[in-house]
Amino acid sequence: MAQVPAVPKLTRAWHLLRTRLAGDTAPATGLAASERAAVSLRTADTPRKTAEHVMFLIPLVSAHHVGDWQSVTARLRTTLDSFTAQDNPNWRAVVCCQNQPDLPDDPRISYLPFDDPAPGNDKWRKLRVLAEALSRLADRPGYVMSFDADDLLGQGTVTEMLARQAAGGYLVRSGLVMDAATGDIARADRPGLTTPLRKPFWKLCGSCAALYHDPANPASTRFIAEMTQHEHRMFPYLATLAGQRLDPLHRPSVLYMLNHGENFGARRGRVGYKTRFVQRYRITDPDRLRTIRQEFPI
Repeated sequence: MAQVPAVPKLTRAWHLLRTRLAGDTAPATGLAASERAAVSLRTADTPRKTAEHVMFLIPLVSAHHVGDWQSVTARLRTTLDSFTAQDNPNWRAVVCCQNQPDLPDDPRISYLPFDDPAPGNDKWRKLRVLAEALSRLADRPGYVMSFDADDLLGQGTVTEMLARQAAGGYLVRSGLVMDAATGDIARADRPGLTTPLRKPFWKLCGSCAALYHDPANPASTRFIAEMTQHEHRMFPYLATLAGQRLDPLHRPSVLYMLNHGENFGARRGRVGYKTRFVQRYRITDPDRLRTIRQEFPI
């Protein structure tokens, strides 16, 4: 199963417009599965409860798809370190893969087996397995975030999510991109007058959206399962269509690492422009770089 193609932008705009005008649903026909799931969630009459935790869903590449499994699992360990370093302990992480990696001895971190033998990139199939397992993984309302196994979470992010209690969830608009080959780090954020070509983080990296999820509402599980079958640029649109508009987190919250040797994007020829992005917006201030290294376990 391949990644589901994005809905054309004009179609997205029409569906959102009709939703605002009608006040309830998008057009009843011609919708992608993710849009139908969004409409179902929008119309589900479920009271909003307090989010008590953050759940990270991690699809891990299998050993037979990579050249250096030990490096892959080492980067996963660093990702998990960025969770365990959080000053708020109310999070969980689930790793889905064919091969069970060596995981930290922490009850908040668990492994979900994956045994689908179909060839090709299986990331989206793993994301579906993870999302569909939410009914038994999550027993309390919280936020659910798909998270790549080589990205890092900034200190204090779990605290911010649970303190603010955003109704629909959160979007990583401001984040960091690191070129592992050079050590250079750039900030991704919305464009400005002096940075018209800058891109927000959610357009560059899949670890960018945390959705409010109530396990008592089956429509919420179905929506997350369908939303994560798309590229991350679709996440804000689908969340809005579902009535779960995402609030930007207040500070750079995720660090995305490029050119470490096993990026799937590099195999598809899609990392070159991100490398150029890092060089264009490279951070040179030593105090800022020192702070980044304190907030992220680089």
